[in-house]
Amino acid sequence: MPYRSLRGLIVGLLAMSVVGCGTGGDSGPDGRSAGVAAVIKGLDNPFFVTMRDGLVAAATQRRVRITVQAAIGLQDTAGQASALQSLTSQPAGCYVVNPISRTNLIQPLAQIPGGTPIVNIDSPVDRQAAKALGVGITTYIGTDNVAAGRLAAAAMARFVPRGSKVAVIAGIPGDASSGARTEGFIAGARGRFDVTQTIAADFDRQRATLATAELLRSRTSVSGFFAVNDEMALGSAAAVRATGKSGKIAVIGVDGIPTALAAVKNGGMSATVAQYPYTIGQLAVEACLAAIRREPVPGKIDAPIQTVTSSNAALAQHNFPRPVRRFEDPLVRLHG
Repeated sequence: MPYRSLRGLIVGLLAMSVVGCGTGGDSGPDGRSAGVAAVIKGLDNPFFVTMRDGLVAAATQRRVRITVQAAIGLQDTAGQASALQSLTSQPAGCYVVNPISRTNLIQPLAQIPGGTPIVNIDSPVDRQAAKALGVGITTYIGTDNVAAGRLAAAAMARFVPRGSKVAVIAGIPGDASSGARTEGFIAGARGRFDVTQTIAADFDRQRATLATAELLRSRTSVSGFFAVNDEMALGSAAAVRATGKSGKIAVIGVDGIPTALAAVKNGGMSATVAQYPYTIGQLAVEACLAAIRREPVPGKIDAPIQTVTSSNAALAQHNFPRPVRRFEDPLVRLHG
């Protein structure tokens, strides 16, 4: 078995985290103890490790039992659905889902008893398809990915001359987050610079390195690369560095993972639009507890996104995994 596959299998087997605490008197819709069950994407990506940490930390602070399971990798749609299916056999007071695709978790979600809160985080469930099977989503908590793309474009405009050519390194074709970030970036580029190419690299650092290197070897004059996640941005930065053009070609990512923050600080990357998966995890637990108590929860909650450049990278590292600037928690009024 290849090393990456073996590592993914080990990660998958170790992906369940359980915090056993008192529930503070809250109960589920039919009197069950208010445990939270969560299924997220693969822990082979540090973004989702941080998300898990936020879920567990919030549950510990709020003294609620939580079970977190993760997919083996970012394309393990069937395995993630099976993980959720297994969680539904031991009903919880609320379910948190971070689907790999818009539809891969809908079938197991349909097995959850009616009236049980379902909190969708980070990647949206297809609400129309869910509704067709009687699945109601209580709230969606995540990054406004179009806005993240626009922030990346605004940052890119600071590093490349007006009218420059810039390439986009996209994720898996058809992925909603990748598409939205690309859409926002292209919209934000108008009148500033030209997006001349979009290359899919499947959210993979090595593939992004190869794609960037190939483009740099061509006759195309590119002044910058926008990668829709930091893993790929780090790959692009490695290819730029190998050609001796660090500091001359801008590289911007999205996520704000620790290795990217370090790269921004030392000049290997120009910027990253930081998301806060730790905060998303915390908000998910808070939304679950509010919904279990029958408190009104907004149907959509935007998690913070903030641009990190060399000027605030040290502060971003210091504050990690929390936002570099203060974030007003929209659920604070519901904290019980």
